[in-house]
Amino acid sequence: MEKFALLSVSDKTNIADFAKELSLLNYTIIATGNTAKIISASGVSVTEISSITGFPEIFDGRVKTLHPKIFGGILFRRNNHNDVKQADAIGISSIDIVCVNLYPFVKTVENTNSTLEDIIENIDIGGPSLIRAAAKNYLHVSVVTDPNQYDNFLAELKTGSVSDETRKQLAVTAFSYTAQYDSYIANYLEKKFSTKKTHIRLNYPLEMELRYGENPHQTAALYGNFHDYFEVFHGKALSYNNILDLISAAELVEDLGANSCVIIKHNNPAGAATGESAFDAYTKALKCDPVSAFGGIVALTCKVDELLAEKLNEIFLEIICAPSFTEGAIKILQKKRDRRLLKQLKPVLTDQINFRNIPGGVIAQNADRQSVNKDELKIVTKNKPNAAQMEDLLFAWKISKHTKSNAIVFVKDKTTLGVGAGQMSRIDSAKIAAMKAHEHGLNLKDSVAASDAFFPFSDGLLKIIEFGASAVIQPGGSVRDNEVIDAANQNNIAMVFTDIRHFKH
Repeated sequence: MEKFALLSVSDKTNIADFAKELSLLNYTIIATGNTAKIISASGVSVTEISSITGFPEIFDGRVKTLHPKIFGGILFRRNNHNDVKQADAIGISSIDIVCVNLYPFVKTVENTNSTLEDIIENIDIGGPSLIRAAAKNYLHVSVVTDPNQYDNFLAELKTGSVSDETRKQLAVTAFSYTAQYDSYIANYLEKKFSTKKTHIRLNYPLEMELRYGENPHQTAALYGNFHDYFEVFHGKALSYNNILDLISAAELVEDLGANSCVIIKHNNPAGAATGESAFDAYTKALKCDPVSAFGGIVALTCKVDELLAEKLNEIFLEIICAPSFTEGAIKILQKKRDRRLLKQLKPVLTDQINFRNIPGGVIAQNADRQSVNKDELKIVTKNKPNAAQMEDLLFAWKISKHTKSNAIVFVKDKTTLGVGAGQMSRIDSAKIAAMKAHEHGLNLKDSVAASDAFFPFSDGLLKIIEFGASAVIQPGGSVRDNEVIDAANQNNIAMVFTDIRHFKH
């Protein structure tokens, strides 16, 4: 009995070799268009699909596989007497192997030169149908969708048959593949043609299993393309908590700009600074809270050199992340065997949707990418910030944006002096920030302070003034704004409103 394998691939990687091995196992190769040409050019006998259907490819290849003789050959049940009888009567041969992968829709979308017509033409129709048909009939048909599957599949086929378990796993992979493909298309068209998002479609491939989640009794895994953004080139594998802290560090340091450094601990900044050099930025950031920095995550926007590497080696740090490292710096930093060293390959501050699980679904929001410049600030006090204060206020505002609410941040010379985060009371956050500063010998006199949300009463502002702040940045918008402004004027400090709130829960 003649055996048939259908091959129709967009990714031609190793397809000729795959076809050759199938041919040696006495499979008749059916193929479409360019796939058939490549296989034939390699010396393997191939049957054009139009020879089976008796119908040519039409509309520039838009229709080529959609035919009962193809889908019947895939879908008929070999153990069903009526199916077998009908197939024999109509002249349908069984197709037992289907090797298909799909038009490069995502790559076409990502290509800035692509037109809408190009993108639409790269929506595959026949391919997903072939894959789904083969996967549906997994009891009798093997479906292969990835060149990385070829070797293992052939090795098992050469034993004489493909196991039920293998066909099941191939079917699961196939349905996952088409689901992800359809998700990309739906998301693109919804964004292009619609005014609102009607569904959330998340379909990220498994990238790696993690040792555990937030705690050892929780399982965890990483999905998507995280390693397109970060290259881990030294140290232990990243943990769940490492990844969360790393993203917080990368987002904040990108917001701060060139020659900046942040130290993150438990998702909050333990220090941040912009300096004359990478060494200067790290040294200033470390002064804010050198105790909490122990075991923290350091992210920089500049190259790590030997001088900075020696400084970084003075305390234990979980992760050091930078866009680049000198060879000398790498040798120095690799002396700490378990510490992770990462290169950031591209920006993380992109437009995206943030999700949180809730019973029955998720809540979603746009990422907080809002920023302000000095021209957008509203000076509400008699005293106006001088140029240096204005720079520090904007710097402190960026830090507060990335700090858990309620957030109070003290800054001077683009360096954090104290950070109060995640407290139920804004006054308590101010007290913690001041306590930390005093604990590490940092003087808050003539510093500036940022509050991520407005002061509902003047008491929070008065506490910040008591600790030494000479200028404050806050959103404004309280029904008691006038009371708060009066308190600022009575204490001769400058205050600016942003009209933007940065809660981070």
